[in-house]
Amino acid sequence: PYVWEALKRALQNKLLFIEDFASGLGMGTSSLRPEPIPLDVKVVLIGSYSLFQTLQNHDSKFNKIFKVRADFDYEVERNENTVKQYAQFIARTCAQENLLPLSPKGVAAVVEYGEKQISDKNKLSLRFGQIQGILKEADYWARKKNARIISEKYIEKALNEHQFRHNLYEEKVHESYKEETILIDVKKDIVGQVNALAVYQVGENAFGRPSRITAETYMGKAGIINIERESKLSGKTHDKGMLILSGYLGRTFAQDYPLSLSISITFEQSYGGIDGDSASSTELYAILSSLSDIPIHQGIAVTGSVNQKGMIQAIGGVNEKIEGFFDVCKTKGLTGKQGVMIPVANVKNLMLKKEVIDAVKKKNFHIYQVTTVDEGIEILTGVPAGKADKQGNYPKKTVFKKVQDKLKRYLEKTYEIKKLAK
Repeated sequence: PYVWEALKRALQNKLLFIEDFASGLGMGTSSLRPEPIPLDVKVVLIGSYSLFQTLQNHDSKFNKIFKVRADFDYEVERNENTVKQYAQFIARTCAQENLLPLSPKGVAAVVEYGEKQISDKNKLSLRFGQIQGILKEADYWARKKNARIISEKYIEKALNEHQFRHNLYEEKVHESYKEETILIDVKKDIVGQVNALAVYQVGENAFGRPSRITAETYMGKAGIINIERESKLSGKTHDKGMLILSGYLGRTFAQDYPLSLSISITFEQSYGGIDGDSASSTELYAILSSLSDIPIHQGIAVTGSVNQKGMIQAIGGVNEKIEGFFDVCKTKGLTGKQGVMIPVANVKNLMLKKEVIDAVKKKNFHIYQVTTVDEGIEILTGVPAGKADKQGNYPKKTVFKKVQDKLKRYLEKTYEIKKLAK
């Protein structure tokens, strides 16, 4: 306590006062005080950006004392030179910490871990403390087996053990799917329901889990009723995503006549706060399915935000989301038709665990990349979205044609009711 005030006073006065805690608060009773020591030093403060902002906003003297600021990046471009430097850092750490040397595949596994920390194939993590921790743990497992080098399997062992120590909550959540406390279908075709994906952060562990989004459409003028917002469980970004959906529906289906409908949409079995727009495309697919009465295959989970033009935009946590849904599908039984639909922009972020990669190679699990809503709804339903002609009409046997027909029917019935009321 009060260290900042003491440091600030010493740097301003260029004098170091030796005093007890009470004296520093002006409550001392001793009349004997040592002479202050002349202070001529340069001080470098290292901390988080949030701490910097706190000091800057709440202490006017902070910028006068510390006039130079430098940002340290937590990532670097992955290229031949940086990979070489990574290998040199690994070798230097092993020598300084008296660790066993790494095999070439062991070094490659550490580099891959550095990529996964950033979730980008083109970048490497600069959080060297985490790298050192993995090296030390891998050394422990290698020595336990009387190995002379740290091979790839010991790096994987260290990573798996680290994951195991931090994933208790993840295991409990997974049990709830296995025991069907949380209901998730990964095999049927259902109208107005899509499996969305979310990421949960518990301490150092981040993991993905699916949630059912359901939409019901009916006559009315309420527009989109966001049940999370009505129950005060929705954040501002999620609310913005809902408004974007209204813009998309108006742009696509209300150029020649007004929309006259009500849509009720919610995350099922969600009792905490919901925020972010990464499920906005999922919500839109549920709405389109409900309006067209075309079922969506529940084996394909969806992530990605959407804009008013119908373009699918990048999201965060793509690896955790894919792996989380894969684990649920594996528990309930892989059918060969299951997978995850992601934005094209997130392909570069794919750094999946070996089990998922193997399942994709064997075509037991699939990863679909999309750029537009039209592409996504066709993958989910197996029915073309449809492209409007110059008169704004969609071709028969398309999703958008069925949506258009229902919206026209809602509008006609609304006018009929108004006439009867007169």
